[in-house]
Amino acid sequence: MQLQQVIFNLSMNAIEAMRAAGNGTRQLCIRTRRSDARTAVVAVEDSGPGIPAGDPEQLFTAFYTTKKEGLGIGLSISRTIVEAHGGRLSAANSGRGAIFQIELPLSA
Repeated sequence: MQLQQVIFNLSMNAIEAMRAAGNGTRQLCIRTRRSDARTAVVAVEDSGPGIPAGDPEQLFTAFYTTKKEGLGIGLSISRTIVEAHGGRLSAANSGRGAIFQIELPLSA
């Protein structure tokens, strides 16, 4: 349930980012794959404006936000949840917007 909430939060962030980007094609893509025999990857990618220049790790700092009305706790909580499950949450700019990637260990 917690991981579902993380994916929901990342998806809603992507939708809000694309809405703020103005007109044009909007695309949200959620992909899953295995990176190796022990790791599953979930990627949430959007066609919004991307991550502001600077350190993408700052996005995961509590109370840091790029939104006018954001609280700055969603990504921090999301990372805490992913790490509690033995995984990793990262962010980067893709060729068309932002991509947030969750890497999780697979159960034996």
